Amino acid sequence: MNILKSTIENSILKGINYLHQNQFPNGEYCCYIAYDDSMKHPIPEANLFPTSLISYALLNLTDHPKVQEMLQLTGNFLEYQSMHGGAWNNFTMAHPYFKICPADVDNTACASIVMKAINRNYQNNEKILLYNRNKNQLFYTWFTVRHSFKGNKDYWRLLLRGFKHPMSTFLFWTQTEAGKYDVDGAVNANVLFYLGLRDETLPIINFMLDIIAENREDDCDNWYRNPFTIYYFFSRNLHSGKTALEPIRKPIVERILMTVKADGAIGGSVLDTALGIISLIKLDYRSAVLANAIHYLTTQQGEYGEWARFPLYYGGPKKLLCYGSEEITTGFCLEALALYEKEVVRIEQDINTDQV
Repeated sequence: MNILKSTIENSILKGINYLHQNQFPNGEYCCYIAYDDSMKHPIPEANLFPTSLISYALLNLTDHPKVQEMLQLTGNFLEYQSMHGGAWNNFTMAHPYFKICPADVDNTACASIVMKAINRNYQNNEKILLYNRNKNQLFYTWFTVRHSFKGNKDYWRLLLRGFKHPMSTFLFWTQTEAGKYDVDGAVNANVLFYLGLRDETLPIINFMLDIIAENREDDCDNWYRNPFTIYYFFSRNLHSGKTALEPIRKPIVERILMTVKADGAIGGSVLDTALGIISLIKLDYRSAVLANAIHYLTTQQGEYGEWARFPLYYGGPKKLLCYGSEEITTGFCLEALALYEKEVVRIEQDINTDQV
């Protein structure tokens, strides 16, 4: 299927306008929680993570002035939300849970990736991340007190903040699905993407290889329970030049292709389709499957430029609650469209020009 370049560009512009109109004045994007995957009864939630993910998704569209505006507004938001040592929390400072929820490695890595990409200053956080590893040198998800005395002043200030509200902190660890010793697949992949391949992050490579080799992508992370999110985070690491991850290329491509539908959809939703497209392109896969999937995305776009909300991540393995929004889905759809236009359409045009 041949998708007109103008169709893609129009869809991108509509999506950009939607996000531009719906970004909060403080730079944050909307997030909802819900108690089932349909998300028919969403509750607004002040979470930091969606803003980092949406902003990263927009980095391929920085030639649009409105995207530049959004990214700089996001930079202001992330700068304000930064904690001791350059860490970030899952909840914004306005959320009542901010005081009792520990800072986490995933938000810290993903916010740092965005800040670095848009050339905004932030406190160097490499040391606090490297202190937060287990005996296998994999990264714990949470910054919290454990049976270790390593670290510096910034690291310990992060760890000890829970003692300000001891009862609430105790309830956080006992009433939620979070654990002090959590080590999660996507979280480690995001640290690898941020810090790059080095001696300290080398163990993450084997961790990721084992997850794909053992078909554990739907159960390797407490918070990302959809394998398409794992494919997304893993594939961008391989695409960035971490060639040691080469063994994941073929199985991920094959598993994504097994979910392709007759109408061009991938997986079980528009969000899966967007994540699948991005992953396939990052893994250097090219076929009509991509064009069909892009066509499907353009037909699913809403009247105002949005795409429907679907769960992106969960509150734990039991899936008692999920997180998503139209803004989150729209961000990933825009990334898929931008990558397709940049890495597929333009290549095809160059080939056609050479043939003439």
